[in-house]
Amino acid sequence: MTERFPAGKLPAAFLATLLSQLPADPTLLVPPGVGRDAAAVQFDEQTVLVLTADPITFATDEIGWYAVQVNANDVACLGAEPRWFLATVLLPEADATPALAQQILADLQATCAALRITLVGGHTEITVGLPRPIVSGALIGVTTPERLIVPGRAQPDDALIVANGIAIEGTAILARECASLLEGRVPADLLERARRFLHAPGISVVAAARALTNALGSNVHALHDPTEGGLATGVRELAQAAGLGATLYADAIPVYPETQQICDVLGLNPLGLIASGALLAAVAPEAAPTALQALADAGIPAAHIGELTASPGRYTLVSAQGSVPLPDFPVDELARFFTQATEPK
Repeated sequence: MTERFPAGKLPAAFLATLLSQLPADPTLLVPPGVGRDAAAVQFDEQTVLVLTADPITFATDEIGWYAVQVNANDVACLGAEPRWFLATVLLPEADATPALAQQILADLQATCAALRITLVGGHTEITVGLPRPIVSGALIGVTTPERLIVPGRAQPDDALIVANGIAIEGTAILARECASLLEGRVPADLLERARRFLHAPGISVVAAARALTNALGSNVHALHDPTEGGLATGVRELAQAAGLGATLYADAIPVYPETQQICDVLGLNPLGLIASGALLAAVAPEAAPTALQALADAGIPAAHIGELTASPGRYTLVSAQGSVPLPDFPVDELARFFTQATEPK
């Protein structure tokens, strides 16, 4: 029987094998790798281009907003300013109306304008076999060699800081896409707040990344935007890129009440729920108070949730009940939920 992967990201070990087969390029300052949000290319002596690509495959509502934001987050995590965006828009054959195409383009343009990004082109088509629209983005940003944050430079004992709360994107998607399942099972005002999570607190980490890099400089050792697989997977990816492990403190991890209640009702774990909107930072231990203050000064809530350790592959979650292995999520909780919801009974 042919082995098949479940929905979600490719397994990290398999992906690492695939990426190891790619040719080297001397201009690549940040080549492809597991746990890396983007690539960085030396353009000239003073300019580094940061490039990323990311699709939106779960959401349908405000899909253009999602697409720009998640790509901008990846660029910001390498210390760059996002500048130029290209969008591949795939519309399902059954629902490819002029209104849908116009709405997606309007979302893309409005979000680019809000982040001072130029929408420079891309591709559109009506695609056979799609159940919903898909927007795949590619974004180019600019930074300098001095400000570039290279994944893999995190160190043992680095403090792990989370800006904003976890699972913001997953909460917004569930509230928007699964309203009929949640109505009557969570308070109506809570569900409405969760629907607005897309914009408040929002899924952008650009401002948080800028605040940290401006305040801490080289004391920011790594930044990561946890997406599929949630915070738990994001911590693994950041640590794995540096050959490290991690210890997290369960009670310190910021979970919004809206997120917790929706997850409780649907039987999901917030630690494994798609998490755009959270910025995970590894900073020098002595710089942790400065990091928290810089984010507070920018109006961004943050928490010190743990440390990196010199134990590669060991990820621990500490609570009042003791220490347990950090849960592993080969499939994002959102993908698992949607897959189960569509399986024949």
